[in-house]
Amino acid sequence: MKQTIKKYLLLLVSPLLMVGCGSAWSQGERRLINEAAYSRMRVTTIACKADSLLLRTVCSPLTRKHIEAPEFGRLVASMIETVMDPENEGVGIAAPQVGILGRVVVVQRFDKAGTPFEVYVNPEIVARSESVALGPEGCLSVPDRREEVARATEIILRYRDAVTFEPREEVVEGFTAVIFQHEIDHLDGILYIDRL
Repeated sequence: MKQTIKKYLLLLVSPLLMVGCGSAWSQGERRLINEAAYSRMRVTTIACKADSLLLRTVCSPLTRKHIEAPEFGRLVASMIETVMDPENEGVGIAAPQVGILGRVVVVQRFDKAGTPFEVYVNPEIVARSESVALGPEGCLSVPDRREEVARATEIILRYRDAVTFEPREEVVEGFTAVIFQHEIDHLDGILYIDRL
């Protein structure tokens, strides 16, 4: 099953790996992304003071130039490898969790056939339902802890397409909406434990 998922992810990410050259990424970001070379990256955690400060930083929006650079495809592939690590699996991951302060997340779409992982650039929640529900949450960056968090049951999500950079908007419900809320919080320097 894992091999099938990885093959699917390579098909998903391959267009991202072949886009143009040039880079909007900083030298430090390029180094961190290129060192990972399509493999798992180190997850930043609140256990490390420097990581904790990074996790509390608001991320910068990505531009078309960012996604057209080779580093973007490498980053996305490495984020997917990281969130699918059998020893520490997750259902979503945000760039600051791997040390990159850019607005990009990878989310497992439980609301779609095959529950694929998908990439979202500059995601934002433009509306939330008044209806909220308590549900268990954990986080790769807050190891060995789970808590009940109140989240909206439905959101309107706006983002940029990870290949074309075209604007997109969609309604997301249920557990997948919770994942988006959790990951977008990361982009704003907020951890789920702040929502308790």
